[in-house]
Amino acid sequence: MPITVHKQTHLEKPVETAFTYVANYRTIGDWLVGISTFTPTTEIDYGLHAVFEGALNLGITTLKSTVKVIGFEENDWMELDSIKGFKNRTKLTFSPAADGNTTLDFGLTYELPGGVLGKGMGKAIEPLIAQVVKHSSDKLAKEIAAL
Repeated sequence: MPITVHKQTHLEKPVETAFTYVANYRTIGDWLVGISTFTPTTEIDYGLHAVFEGALNLGITTLKSTVKVIGFEENDWMELDSIKGFKNRTKLTFSPAADGNTTLDFGLTYELPGGVLGKGMGKAIEPLIAQVVKHSSDKLAKEIAAL
C-alpha cells in the first residue's frame, strides 16, 4: 500500500531561482536531509530522462534507489520515479507566491515490501520519512533564502 507524505513550503526567491537550485543534482546534498549519494548514471544529468542512483540514510537503515526524471517542466514542476531499489515517487511543484517568491509543494509517495517484513519496516521508517520531508523542506527554504 503506497504511503504519501506532503509538505508545502515558502521559498524566499522567485520561481526561476528556486527551480534552478533544486533541479541541479549537485545541490541535493545541501538540503535533502540524510542523502549520502545522488549520482547521475546517464549522460543526461538535468531534466527529463536523467537517471540518478541515490542512498538515503535514515539512521536505522539506508534506502537505496535508482530514480528517473519522468516529468519536467522548467520553472514549474519535476517528477522522479524509482526504477530500481526502494520504490518511491517524488513530485516537486513550484508556484509563484503572492509576494513574488515561491510556494513549493513537495510530495513523496513510497511503497514497502509486503508481509511481516514490510509491516515491521513500515512502523520503523514511516515517521523517519515524514521527518526527512519536513526537515528537508525547512533546510531548502534556508538554503534558497541564502542565495
